[in-house]
Amino acid sequence: MKKPFLHPDDMPPNQVTPQDRMLHLELEQSIGACFFQACDRITQVLLSNCQWYLTTDGSSMKLVIDCPDIVTYWHIVNNILQIGNKLEKFSSDTKIRVHPPFGKGMPFEISVNEISAYRDWL
Repeated sequence: MKKPFLHPDDMPPNQVTPQDRMLHLELEQSIGACFFQACDRITQVLLSNCQWYLTTDGSSMKLVIDCPDIVTYWHIVNNILQIGNKLEKFSSDTKIRVHPPFGKGMPFEISVNEISAYRDWL
């Protein structure tokens, strides 16, 4: 049997407690606030017109944006490069998912890694 690489104190708990869930939620909210503050004014205004949140799962993150109308959806999608640049500072293993209004199409999803690979073409 292999011995764990990390000390037991550094390993995740065997059972997740309500306090663990609360701390995780606070972490996501703090990262979201830092991300929003790091954005330029145009991106902040666009995000303010939408419902959005950041989720974390281990080492990966996902920014989910729900757009109220198709015009805002296209503005957000056209601003993906700037959004990706800000998210990359927090984690390069982040995905962005942009939802158009209900019934107006499929969500657009891209990894921050994909944005940086195609940065010159966007």
